[in-house]
Amino acid sequence: MEVTLLGTGAPEGLPRPDCPCAACAAARGGRARAATALLVDGALLLDLTPGAALAAARAGHSLTGVRQVLLTHPHDGPALELPPGLPAAGRVPDGRELTLISGHRVRAVPMDSPGTGYEVTSPEGLRLLYLPPGGAPAGVTGPERPYDLVVADVVGRPDGLARLRAAGGVGPATDVVAAHLDHDVPSPREVDRRLAAAGARAVPDGTTLVVGEYHAVPDVPRRTLVTGGARSGKSLEAERRLEAFPEVVYVATGGTREGDTEWTARVTAHRDRRPGSWRTEETCELAPLLRAEGPPLLIDCLSLWLTDAMDRVGAWDDATWAATGERELRERVAELVAAVRGTARTVVAVTNEVGAGIVPGDAGSRRFRDELGRLNAAFADECEHVLLVVAGQALALRG
Repeated sequence: MEVTLLGTGAPEGLPRPDCPCAACAAARGGRARAATALLVDGALLLDLTPGAALAAARAGHSLTGVRQVLLTHPHDGPALELPPGLPAAGRVPDGRELTLISGHRVRAVPMDSPGTGYEVTSPEGLRLLYLPPGGAPAGVTGPERPYDLVVADVVGRPDGLARLRAAGGVGPATDVVAAHLDHDVPSPREVDRRLAAAGARAVPDGTTLVVGEYHAVPDVPRRTLVTGGARSGKSLEAERRLEAFPEVVYVATGGTREGDTEWTARVTAHRDRRPGSWRTEETCELAPLLRAEGPPLLIDCLSLWLTDAMDRVGAWDDATWAATGERELRERVAELVAAVRGTARTVVAVTNEVGAGIVPGDAGSRRFRDELGRLNAAFADECEHVLLVVAGQALALRG
């Protein structure tokens, strides 16, 4: 089965008409994207967009062999002109299945928002799932096997990809291609980085994909460290790296603080933006979690873990630190680093950069600054991917 992406952009395209934002300003030339439409084996057109016939011709194809035109979402703009010779465009009721004269079978997949997804099976048994903009499957049930190709709004609805993974619709060999790309991500480089973290990729308009053909699936790093200063966006970046995966365990090392309303507000804000399917554990016992089998871990954060560890060994008292505290802290850090090295789980950990400012005025604060720097370096050594977040922008230091 051959699938040609005549466009890969949002319904208004990229750049959006008359939009002054930075993403639209950069979407010129080869970075521009027309509204998403798919041509399947020259026989099935999924979504009718302006200039579809010209887009097909630029990609080396023709629409003359199209036997069915199906729409996935309501079209709010002016009426589209149907290219000569094409059958009338329509939508299939949820759950209904069509068999085309070409031998393709098309089943309508219910969405959790206005629109229809389509599962297309080729005469050879290869399977494509195409989802509308802003849509995710509703009530996903496990398919017989993973799809060979999924084309979906990965940036806008990463939770939809998580649902498909949980149901077995997306497996390690599934080619996940992002469509309906809009201006909500600031640059093409950032798009590629976010998609790679989700195990997906973007392709230029006009690309023809041979479904079932071997290709390099994006390699999702198993261990990632995200560092940065206060309010840099590091926690949000860490959450983005796992939002396309189901059953994430969010490990909060800060605990609760009685009577601290500001801390409660911070915790609530973090909790509210996390997917409802994630589970939260409030603990500083990280090594047992890392050694156990289970779903991905998001650890937020190592700075608070270190504060707890230094509390336990009496590191704030100079005499205790010299007598036993330093040795006990080294042992605790070594246990954590060894657990990271040996873990089989996907891990994303957040930490802070505190050594770039004014030298603290007391010994305890200087001790914490130094120990956190050592911990960050040791933890980063065990990670395939290390990110520094500055002003909301993620810079790859490794991976």
